[in-house]
Amino acid sequence: MSEFDPIELELFKNIFVSISEEMGAVLERTALSPNIKERRDFSCALFNKKGETLAQGSHIPVHLGAMPLSVQASLKFIDFEDGDMVILNHPYKGGTHLPDLTCISPVFIKGKLCFFVANRAHHSDVGGMSPGSMPLADEIYQEGLIIPPVKLVRKGKLEPDLFHFILANVRTPEERKGDLMAQIAANHKGINRMKETVAKYGSQKTFQYASLIQDYTERILRQTIDQIPDGKYEFSDYLDDDGISQDPIEIGVKIIIQSDSSIIDFSSSSEQVRGGVNANSAVTYSAVLYVFRSLVNEDIPFNTGLLRPLNIIAPQGKVVNAQFPCATAGGNVETSQRIVDVLLGALHQAVPKKIPAASSGTMNNVTFGGLNPESKRPFAYYETIGGGMGAGFDYDGLSGVHTHMTNSLNTPIEAMENYLPLQIQKYSLRPHSGGHGKSRGGDGIVREYIFLVRTQISIISERRRFAPYGLQGGMSGKKGINMLIRADGTKIKLNSKVNIKAEPGDVLHIETPGGGGYGKKE
Repeated sequence: MSEFDPIELELFKNIFVSISEEMGAVLERTALSPNIKERRDFSCALFNKKGETLAQGSHIPVHLGAMPLSVQASLKFIDFEDGDMVILNHPYKGGTHLPDLTCISPVFIKGKLCFFVANRAHHSDVGGMSPGSMPLADEIYQEGLIIPPVKLVRKGKLEPDLFHFILANVRTPEERKGDLMAQIAANHKGINRMKETVAKYGSQKTFQYASLIQDYTERILRQTIDQIPDGKYEFSDYLDDDGISQDPIEIGVKIIIQSDSSIIDFSSSSEQVRGGVNANSAVTYSAVLYVFRSLVNEDIPFNTGLLRPLNIIAPQGKVVNAQFPCATAGGNVETSQRIVDVLLGALHQAVPKKIPAASSGTMNNVTFGGLNPESKRPFAYYETIGGGMGAGFDYDGLSGVHTHMTNSLNTPIEAMENYLPLQIQKYSLRPHSGGHGKSRGGDGIVREYIFLVRTQISIISERRRFAPYGLQGGMSGKKGINMLIRADGTKIKLNSKVNIKAEPGDVLHIETPGGGGYGKKE
């Protein structure tokens, strides 16, 4: 790493992060859907001209670690010109799962391509076999509209044919239109701020520190890995099932620490499956980067420098690197969480006081939609529900929070009931669901929806069969529960992944898992 001024490095680090955060503020304030405006299920980041991450906002970890592969995939297919904006969601060409639409814009300075800005937002419907586009599918074609890297904006002008084509394939076109226009606005803000930065500090210094920040991140991570005892650490855990078969799915990892670098090998994981819990390599890389970044005590920027000390082995055809045309709706949200769990389980053997017990291990994805009889328009909605955080060596886990690969917020009940034909009948913590121990795991959440119209529901959840593990003698967190309560009081226990229909007056009852405990209670 070449010589640098530490004050200027800190300055540019914060400039780049603040640009990403400002992009996010624009996206949040101008979006139409509660999923983006209220839950903030989006992410923004900056990249160099090679598609390597410079900085990101404090948004969704599973988005951000995978986004550089989106930019790099676009570079393979697109000849970028000033004023262009590319859209994509294809999981096998830079995307993660279909509801995540990514918008990528080049930053040209004096006629030369210098940077990229990008944002990714989860849209509450992109077509497919069920409202919300998170169905129990056995091939990607059933999950929604597939968009390879293609120009949505060309030389500053919206491509109306493509825009109308996208809107014609979704259930809620006005909402999608509003959210897409918000994504475009966010990228415009990022472009303008990057140009202002170069104008103020000069291109040479801006480019220099864009590179030095990556080198700095790499150096700090190498120092962190070097403090972990050399050795081989293995761990495995299971997904409940894929929604098609009831067979559990193993996620296994072997971590080899060698001085200041690491090999992360997922070869022992299960083969890709029929159902939609397959993860592509971008999701797996994202989870690995998240875990190793969490080991670092210093406030370092999340960028491509994190990847340099890591050799990730994820063989093609495994559930952690599935191949086209596997269904992927749940891989991004559920398999990513289990990858984190096994990585932490392995690293606990090396640095036990630094690694917490398992958190809830699921995003508890609930999607639903139907026809609103009052407006005569379709509705579609998607949300995730928090759970319990795993306890650590010297702290209790938090209750009712999103953990690890998700960082989205709660949707206010008032917003949901104003927007959708339903009511939230109950929303509370789930008492005593966290695992007992010297440090106690956080409690999960109880959430009940009462549907006012006929509604189609999809649930993709985990930890209904395999509980979040405790560590050092701590108890496991309680497993989650999904249940449909008919208007006549009949209770139907649901699997972790289902497509069902609810009639007016039916109640969907969700209990999310608690976090694991740490240490034996004295």
